[in-house]
Amino acid sequence: MPFDLGPGALAWLAVACLVAGFVRGYSGFGFSALLIAASSLVTNPLNFVAVVVILETVMSLQAAKGAGPDVDWRRVGWLLGGAAIGLPLGLWILTGVSEDTARAVVSGYVLLMCAVLLAGWRLAAEVKGAPNGIAGIISGLANAPGMGGLPVAAFFAAQPMPAAVFRATLIAYFPLLDLYSAPLYWLAGLVTWDTLWAALIALPLTLLGNWFGGRHFFGTDPQEFRRFAIVLLATLAALGLGKALI
Repeated sequence: MPFDLGPGALAWLAVACLVAGFVRGYSGFGFSALLIAASSLVTNPLNFVAVVVILETVMSLQAAKGAGPDVDWRRVGWLLGGAAIGLPLGLWILTGVSEDTARAVVSGYVLLMCAVLLAGWRLAAEVKGAPNGIAGIISGLANAPGMGGLPVAAFFAAQPMPAAVFRATLIAYFPLLDLYSAPLYWLAGLVTWDTLWAALIALPLTLLGNWFGGRHFFGTDPQEFRRFAIVLLATLAALGLGKALI
């Protein structure tokens, strides 16, 4: 079994893949954070960093069709420039700590981002230029545990951006961030045969959940469902933080 996971842990993570895929398909965010937070309850969350990047890349490529004309490539460039600084620093910090410390850092970060998303803070105008590079540094730091999307999504959501530009720019940024991240993960020892094996097992479940979510089988408004997903994510993070502290 990948990462020496027992049957109970594998069953838990199988359900987590389905749920995280459904949440992403329905609300458009949260897959990596949900799966990493769920994995922290049964294993070292760093084991699943490269796994979620592989799965996110596949789903992003699926969603990329037709998004090209709406991409704000200047924002993408600033974000990637910042991430190029933040990611190596984040990996250096995170791979040098114990499993419980890593679990606490991941859980605390997720709780903070949930609070930011639930607060619904807004900016009066769109943010151009260098501030996007600062957001990229934060995204790079956060991508050390595989969750570089949350700060960028929160940053974009606070601006009066057209929905098509918001979505297309994220779709363009994430695969490029993952392409940059992959060799650094490998150098940091986060990519093994277990990583590929786990991603292969998880991919069908993830795509199935994503498909169901995309069909919007629940009658809930997507904005209401997004709030539910944030609360679910915060609950998993709180459990992970409790486990680390105990």
